[in-house]
Amino acid sequence: MSIPPSTDRSRLDKAGVLLSGLCAVHCIAGLVLVSVLGIGSLGAGEVLLNPAIHRIGLVMAVAIGVVTLGFAAHRHRRTDLLILGGTGLALMAAGLIAPHGTAEAVLTIGGVGLLATAHIRNLRRGC
Repeated sequence: MSIPPSTDRSRLDKAGVLLSGLCAVHCIAGLVLVSVLGIGSLGAGEVLLNPAIHRIGLVMAVAIGVVTLGFAAHRHRRTDLLILGGTGLALMAAGLIAPHGTAEAVLTIGGVGLLATAHIRNLRRGC
């Protein structure tokens, strides 16, 4: 397996940060729709809260994280960012099995925060 050029990994890290931010916004919007506005079962709420969105987002996050953080760990023989990102992914996965609501949001937002932090540190390291 060949290691992609650094610029490609840099773009993937940036995509990981963007995906993490979008995920956090999605979680907060879902909480607002259901908890504050009480419209989670109407049109946009059903689309926003569709479990498929969560599964697809997690698959994308895992794929991007494995490539960028995995290659960085392999290249530099440091696993700290891989562990940080992996912990974030684990929290995001736990959010998938939690019922919709505060617990799901806390797990997911905490997870995307850790994963985004790992991607940002990876970018700063120039991996």
